[in-house]
Amino acid sequence: MSPQTIFLLQFILSLAVFATIARLYAAPWLAGMSAATALTILILPHAFRHIGLSFLVPNLNNGAMPEFFADTAGYGDLAAAMLAMAAIVALRWRAKMTLPLIWVFNVVGFVDLLNALRQVEVIDHFGATWFIPTFLVPLLLVTHVMIFVVLLKRGRPYDLFAGFIGGPRSL
Repeated sequence: MSPQTIFLLQFILSLAVFATIARLYAAPWLAGMSAATALTILILPHAFRHIGLSFLVPNLNNGAMPEFFADTAGYGDLAAAMLAMAAIVALRWRAKMTLPLIWVFNVVGFVDLLNALRQVEVIDHFGATWFIPTFLVPLLLVTHVMIFVVLLKRGRPYDLFAGFIGGPRSL
């Protein structure tokens, strides 16, 4: 099998596994929680996106990673990680800017992943960073979609703090 075929197969299988876990286990579990709690849990994995800075380390990516990809993927992931942490803090503090911040995080983070995926021609340079797009990116894509679902459920945005004030709110 070619590296491109292996990459695509690993990506698709990881995406399928994470989507299955989300559908069968995570979504039902989160459904009993307030939107604020569910969003916090869904955003948490994105706080680790600083790992994407690994694309900027020559010894991890065969030393020949195209600079444009390394910069956009690495710094895009760092920005998403910082936005994720800000969203988690805003959720915890019940800040007025929470909902717009979650939207900004989710759109920026999702677009960053899609931008990186469209540059699949760089896979020959991934080296030790191969696990990021074949394992972590599928997890992050699934959680981004789940966040969009929470934010848009039934065609209207959630009152994020209903769980703090009026009891739990289901997904």
